[in-house]
Amino acid sequence: MTESEVPESEVPAPSGDFRSGFVALVGRPNVGKSTLLNALVGEQVAIASYRPQTTRDKIRGIVHRPSCQIVFVDTPGIHDKDRAINRYMLEEARSAIGEVDLVVLLVEARGRGRRPDEDDEDRLVLEAVRKGGRPALLAVNKIDKLKDKTQLFGVLEAYGETGLFEEMVPISALKKDGIESLLQAIEQRLPEGPAFFPEEMYTDQPERLLVGELIREQLFLQVGQEVPYSVAVEVEAFVEDPKSKRVVIHAVIYIERKSQKGIVIGKGGKMLRSIGSEARRAIEKLLACKVFLDLHVKVADNWSQSLAGLNRVGYRKG
Repeated sequence: MTESEVPESEVPAPSGDFRSGFVALVGRPNVGKSTLLNALVGEQVAIASYRPQTTRDKIRGIVHRPSCQIVFVDTPGIHDKDRAINRYMLEEARSAIGEVDLVVLLVEARGRGRRPDEDDEDRLVLEAVRKGGRPALLAVNKIDKLKDKTQLFGVLEAYGETGLFEEMVPISALKKDGIESLLQAIEQRLPEGPAFFPEEMYTDQPERLLVGELIREQLFLQVGQEVPYSVAVEVEAFVEDPKSKRVVIHAVIYIERKSQKGIVIGKGGKMLRSIGSEARRAIEKLLACKVFLDLHVKVADNWSQSLAGLNRVGYRKG
């Protein structure tokens, strides 16, 4: 169930010492926030890609535990770039930090030769957490990639010296190692209160948004290195056809330059058909029904450079 509005009568009313709250997953690009969210929820609610800056909006996933309900907010990677789309992403991340009960900062365990105060993006992330003023935990991700396990102690020591974190938990989001320890640390720090959502819900994101994200995921997976960062997807129509018992979806893939259109479509339409085919399979799994997916590619010149461009392709506040 993914509907964003839930009748109050459908929300369970647990008794006893039940806890509930909102938790922001924050960090620099490509540290594994979306992979962690999907592992926590047990369903795909966010794009998980090896490429940085994949997540653009705040994506929420819901974890149900016997004595707790945790609503995770996956945020865009915090980074310092000046395009309108990057400013939009940074604002999304910062606003999430100010709206939650607890923050989990995710950092990468491997390949860290510098301390967090010696790296510009790390300083930007720590500043956002500090200014948010919320209790914070540190999750050190990708421990499965460490050849030298002593590297982990250096990371824990460096971040511990910031004084920002109440607890630090080593994890592997990909292997799901340390996930239970992280959930326990979170649950202990959430306020007592009733559940926000019924037990069958794993996200409150509208199905149209999830469908658009699944299409965009295939662009990241199948198209060349730079084009996906110039791509936006807007679902224009989402209609249930009672006769065929399938959902009919019409979506537009926006790109910034005419030269990119041929890349996305491919020779004889081969690339677009492949994107559509794989996206349709993922959407059918999400919706649990047959889907007709119609994709079109349009040029929106330099849409990522301005607020007007973002509005044109569907990125709107509120």
